[in-house]
Amino acid sequence: MAEQFFMGLSIVLQPEVLMYAFFGVLLGQVIGVLPGVGAITAISLLLPVTFYLDATTSVILLAGIYYGSQYGGAIASILLNLPGTPSSVVTCIEGYPLAQRGRAGFALLTTAISSFLGSMFGVAVVVLAAIPMAALALQFGAPEYTMLVALGLVAASLISSGSHLRAFAMAILGIALGMVGSDINTGQYRFVFVPDLADGISLVSLAMGLFGLSEIIRNASKTEPPKPHINLTLRDIFPNRAEMREMAAPILRGSGVGAFFGALPGTGAAISSFMAYALERRVSKTPEKFGTGHLPGLAAPEASNNAAAQTSFIPTLTLGIPGDAVMALIIGALILNGVVPGPRMIVDEPTLFWGVIASFFVGNIILLLINVPLVGIWVRLLSIPYYRLYPVIVLLICVGVYSLRSSVIDVALTLVFGLMGYVMKQFRFEPAPVLLGFVLGPMLEENFRRSMLLYSGDFSIFVTRPISGVLVACAVALIGFTVFSSIKARRKPNHS
Repeated sequence: MAEQFFMGLSIVLQPEVLMYAFFGVLLGQVIGVLPGVGAITAISLLLPVTFYLDATTSVILLAGIYYGSQYGGAIASILLNLPGTPSSVVTCIEGYPLAQRGRAGFALLTTAISSFLGSMFGVAVVVLAAIPMAALALQFGAPEYTMLVALGLVAASLISSGSHLRAFAMAILGIALGMVGSDINTGQYRFVFVPDLADGISLVSLAMGLFGLSEIIRNASKTEPPKPHINLTLRDIFPNRAEMREMAAPILRGSGVGAFFGALPGTGAAISSFMAYALERRVSKTPEKFGTGHLPGLAAPEASNNAAAQTSFIPTLTLGIPGDAVMALIIGALILNGVVPGPRMIVDEPTLFWGVIASFFVGNIILLLINVPLVGIWVRLLSIPYYRLYPVIVLLICVGVYSLRSSVIDVALTLVFGLMGYVMKQFRFEPAPVLLGFVLGPMLEENFRRSMLLYSGDFSIFVTRPISGVLVACAVALIGFTVFSSIKARRKPNHS
């Protein structure tokens, strides 16, 4: 296996291939910074370029854009509270408060280090476990996916730093919003008031409105606060020993969560970052610090979504099953080049398979090397006065949202979600669970209905199948632990 990996490395280190890898990750980072554009838009636009490149170089270029955007998404999240990608929504929760305290450079470098380590963990998992993990992914049927999504929704109610009940209500709201559009089984329209909503509400509209626009509305109504003092000395930007120790375990846990969820078709980086954040809140001895710029809450999701970005290529390359829309485009690029992804690919196209995997290793090193010098440039964004920044951000949001489906309704919905996010924050309702409910809701419905059809409405199937049964037990244990913790916390003041 090591021999195969080094063979792949020799392909990537060829000057022409290395140039495309560099171009891919750099473009990906820039795309990640721009709110609402996303990797899928860039890859869609560059798909025709793959006609002129061989299959290996094509996939290396497109893959670089994908995992480069995971790095870039964190930049806008930390500096402007604008999630550049869906997976960087969680980064807003801890990264933005750090930037408000004048530690933007430190937050950016922390995410760069976490992203790099998470990516390296993901690459190691791909190299060592591509074949066994592909076999495990094949064991997941409709009941397993139903319970996996249910577990994700339970974890979503633990993301909030406030009331778990409120967070659960927000997750339900997210599921309701996810039901807008055509029914996946019958094709019937549900809650479609205008033709533009036939394909459902855009995830970008929801994320940009709830997180970006709501923050602009909230800050525009205030008098401009004094700018935080930005520390850009090496001592202030680089984590000290205590902070490195504090980050180590969350990065490892986040990488593990990301590697697992990335390898499952249909989950991906966004869900893994939410799950990693929820896990950190559960295991933390100081959960009250989350939401205030807490280091483990920033490091774990960033490591997680970057590990998932690497391992999401396992089902794509070994099974030919795309985990998300980006992976579907990469499969399209392979087919355009006459390569059929699937179980035979490792045997039939070893140079392509191992060349792409080796490119993850090289590409992430390039990303780290270009990220560290750019920290100072990104942080300078904060010195621009808000009244000049707001119109530009609103324009970028509108262009990003409109470019996705060329729909004015999407832009109008972004404004509606922005106002909704502002009202929610005023009444201490967390927006993050809404987004997770929106992403997971359609998956829950699709797999639940499929399970009921396949097993004639037998609910016991969720507990009798081994993997599904374990996931049910995890969800019950999580609910039980949360209830127990809440009761214990309420009793403490009474005893004192």
